[in-house]
Amino acid sequence: MNSSSAAPHGRSPADVDLSVSVGTLRLRNPILAASGTFGYGLEFAHLVNLEALGGFVTKGLSRESIEGSPAPRVCETPSGMLNAIGLQNVGVRAFVAEKLPVLRKIDTSVIVNVFGYTLEDYVEVIRTLEGEEGVAAYELNISCPNVKKGGVQFGHDPSTVAEVVGEARKAAQKRSLWVKLSPLVTDIGLIAKAAVEAGADALTVANTYPAMALDFRSSKSKLGSKTGGLSGPAVKPITQRLVWETFKAVEAPIIGLGGIETAADVLEYLSVGATCVQVGTASFTDPRVSEGLVRELPKAFFQANVFTLNEIRGRFIRENG
Repeated sequence: MNSSSAAPHGRSPADVDLSVSVGTLRLRNPILAASGTFGYGLEFAHLVNLEALGGFVTKGLSRESIEGSPAPRVCETPSGMLNAIGLQNVGVRAFVAEKLPVLRKIDTSVIVNVFGYTLEDYVEVIRTLEGEEGVAAYELNISCPNVKKGGVQFGHDPSTVAEVVGEARKAAQKRSLWVKLSPLVTDIGLIAKAAVEAGADALTVANTYPAMALDFRSSKSKLGSKTGGLSGPAVKPITQRLVWETFKAVEAPIIGLGGIETAADVLEYLSVGATCVQVGTASFTDPRVSEGLVRELPKAFFQANVFTLNEIRGRFIRENG
C-alpha cells in the first residue's frame, strides 16, 4: 500500500466515506467487535460508545446454556493469547429474554454468533431468533464438533459445510447469514465456495488456531484445559493469507479478523480482500480500541489517497495477482 501519493487538492480526512455493505447489511464503518471478546456487548457499554462502531458480534449462542471450561480460561503467549472458554453462554432463550431487550435500544448492528453440535441445534437457535427484533445478522460458527458424525468439525469438509449452511439458510429468512470459517483446512477456497453456494451471504475469516501453553516446571497447562485457541498479532500473517485465498475463490463479502490493533492492520486486511474487519484480542488490552480505530481510519485512508472502501478492497490482488 503506497501512502506517499498526494491526496487530491482540497480534500481532507472528512471526505472519507467509511460506510460499507456486507451483503444486505449496511454498516456505518468497517469496524466490528469480534465474537467471544465483547461478551453480549452490554458488558462494554459503559466503556465504549457502541453506536460509534459498525457493530459487534455477540459471544456464541447455543440451544441450551453451557457452563464452559474450567479456569483459568485465558493466558498470554508471545504476540498472542490463548483462550479456552468452552463456549460458555446463557442459551438462546435467556439471551432473547434478558439481553436482547436492552440491545434493541442501541443504534448499532448486532450480529449473533450461532453454534451447535448438530444441525438441529443451529436451526433451533436461528428459529428462536427469527421471531425477535434487534438482530442484524447471524454468524455461524462451524468449527464445532458434529456429535452425530463422531465429533468431526462441521467446517472441515465441503459437503458438511454445505449441509449445515443450507439448513441454516432455510431457517434464516429475515437476515443475512455469515459463516465463520475454520483456518484448519487444506483449501479454504473450496470450503468458502461450498458455504456461498449453500447460501452464505458473507464469510468470516477466520476462527482461532488450536494451540497450547504449558509450565514445564509443573508439567501443567497454563489453561484449565490442555489446549485453547490462539489469537492476536501472532496469527495476523497467516489469516491475511487465508483472506487473500478466500477473496480469489468467491465474490461474497469477507470479514477479516486476526491480530488487528492499528489502522494499518485494517487497511492491510482490506487490501487482501476483506470488506470489513473484526477486532478481538486487542479489546482485552484496551476495551476502547475498536472505537479508537473508527476515529483513526479517516486519516489513514486520506494518507493512502483512498476515500472509499471499494477503492482499497482487493487492491493487493488487483496489482499483484
